[in-house]
Amino acid sequence: MELSVTNNQTPSSIDALRDLRAASCGPVGAPEITTGLSENVILTSLDDLHNWARLSSLWPLLYGTACCFIEFAALIGSRFDFDRFGLVPRSSPRQADLIIVAGTVTMKMAPALVRLYEQMPEPKYVIAMGACTITGGMFSADSTTAVRGVDKLIPVDLYLPGCPPRPEAIFDAVIKLRKKVGNEALQERGRLLPTHRYSTVFHRMTAVEPIIDGRYLRAESQKLALAAAEAVSPLNLTISAPKTTPEPIAAAAQP
Repeated sequence: MELSVTNNQTPSSIDALRDLRAASCGPVGAPEITTGLSENVILTSLDDLHNWARLSSLWPLLYGTACCFIEFAALIGSRFDFDRFGLVPRSSPRQADLIIVAGTVTMKMAPALVRLYEQMPEPKYVIAMGACTITGGMFSADSTTAVRGVDKLIPVDLYLPGCPPRPEAIFDAVIKLRKKVGNEALQERGRLLPTHRYSTVFHRMTAVEPIIDGRYLRAESQKLALAAAEAVSPLNLTISAPKTTPEPIAAAAQP
């Protein structure tokens, strides 16, 4: 059977030709999903759904020790508005899953920091903010109390260098942390936990004899100066009350 298509064909004849071609070839049509169904059904995995919920609601702990916390506190204002990232600052470590260590950590503050980290529920993340937090910063050479890197105390997920980092840098760190959270899996998290990793240098301090040995306090000039200061000290001044003569008391007549 021969079919010829001319310019005078009507739309009905073209439709008949298409029906004849579909009936003779018998192609397998692609599955069709209605528009309403495709806009209301989402196919995903449990890991992706869990990670999406966690990265969209990172709650940082209100914790800071030095000047870097001023930059972190600026995020709460309307100029930067870090609430749009789902960051809700919490005052309790049991309600927080992110701690931004902002500022110098001293040996006296170290036990409190470790206690706060241990009270945070899993999964939890740590951002080391500022040079003093990462390596000790300007105090790494001559300070006897600064901790040379907070990763000696708790595992760190992201390092944010700067002195201090600007609020925009904190946004960049949070975005990178969100990417890390989004790529995690529930079964692999136990094998991907960060460990204590750090790079530090030994200080070059040398123990010397004390310069102040108290000899200047025993000098004659210093004793005279101290004596003069004590003479005019308010603690040594006594206020003399006016002396009054007591009036004699008349003896009562005996009966």
